[in-house]
Amino acid sequence: MLDELFGSKNRERVLQYIFVNKQGYAKEIADFYNSSVDPIKKQLERLELGGVLVSQTAGRTRLFMLNPRYAFKEELEALLTKAQSYYSDKERERLLMQRKRPRRTAKPL
Repeated sequence: MLDELFGSKNRERVLQYIFVNKQGYAKEIADFYNSSVDPIKKQLERLELGGVLVSQTAGRTRLFMLNPRYAFKEELEALLTKAQSYYSDKERERLLMQRKRPRRTAKPL
């Protein structure tokens, strides 16, 4: 939906994922969207270079999150929220409902 504005579908995906989940790393985002890691990494690096995202390392993993000091953070969040309202119900539910807690081994879904 916002790929014309942002210049890339992957940039919109990265921003939506990080906005909803508060943080994320390249492999996690790529797996969520069934995409390759390379274009996701490039978008994360570009957004970090532009000051939209900040990163921190956790072990060997670089976690990205929205920059709390970004001048247009509130406007960006409002734009991403508005864009979510135009997603299909299935896509919106998939984005908003993610299981992150560990599960017991062999526990049925």
